[in-house]
Amino acid sequence: MSARTPSRPAWQERADRLRAVPLTVVLDRSGAVLDRADPHKWHTAQGVLSVTGAQFMNWHRGRGGGGAIDLVMHLHGVGFGQALEWLEAHGATSPIPPGVSPQPRPPLRLPEPTPEHLAHVRRYLLEQRRLPPALLDPLIATGHLYADARANAVFLLRGPEGQPVGAELRGTGPVPWRGMAPGSRKDRGCFAVPTTPRAVSILCESAIDALSCHVLHPDARCLSTAGARPDPAWLANLLAQGGTVCCGFDLDPTGEAMAQAMIARHPLIQRLRPSRKDWNEVLRTGV
Repeated sequence: MSARTPSRPAWQERADRLRAVPLTVVLDRSGAVLDRADPHKWHTAQGVLSVTGAQFMNWHRGRGGGGAIDLVMHLHGVGFGQALEWLEAHGATSPIPPGVSPQPRPPLRLPEPTPEHLAHVRRYLLEQRRLPPALLDPLIATGHLYADARANAVFLLRGPEGQPVGAELRGTGPVPWRGMAPGSRKDRGCFAVPTTPRAVSILCESAIDALSCHVLHPDARCLSTAGARPDPAWLANLLAQGGTVCCGFDLDPTGEAMAQAMIARHPLIQRLRPSRKDWNEVLRTGV
């Protein structure tokens, strides 16, 4: 009698399914822009990537890999488990066989506030990011900004009615790290300061950049697209409100490429470049 073949672990089946997601899907959901002259070249937040089938290579950084999980880890600086969560949270799934129902999008799981880490997070934002307490403290008081169990700074994304739809996470330790809360819906809302509309809106690549930009442009409402993305779903509604909208993405090849792609789709948007790489660097250096 032959021995029964053991079943493959559920996590391995999950990983195999997500690894097979087309790289173009991951790149699109990450806000990457396809090069107009080369169909194998994509402009991303990590630099230009060459993509052939399931393989990718970042020649500038000397790093490459294969499969959707590797690509998410490279683009977003997350670990294996977080890459799986990112793929599921962003609806990036491999082709579904006939007769199989698609899995529902995972629910939003915001990190629990951890008050004992709040002083550390606040000190990081004050001392290392040079953000003023007059801007941070009201955000903390209203719950738009808090600390989680890993001492990450958590910036809430809110929808049109003010409901939380996700969160940007920013590490405050010695190793730079950024990510999103599982189940975040960047298409449904954003982090913005102030929360009320203004005559001028400036789109930035992160919550910290949006805060920094608002310090430098206090009359403007500064919003984070949570990554350089050319066409977040909520952008059309913002444009419909009237007023001036500026794209304040980073002063680097990726920021320029994403800004050009955004303006090509929405010609009324103006380009506003920081004088250094990003708005926080401008704030920290005073240049």
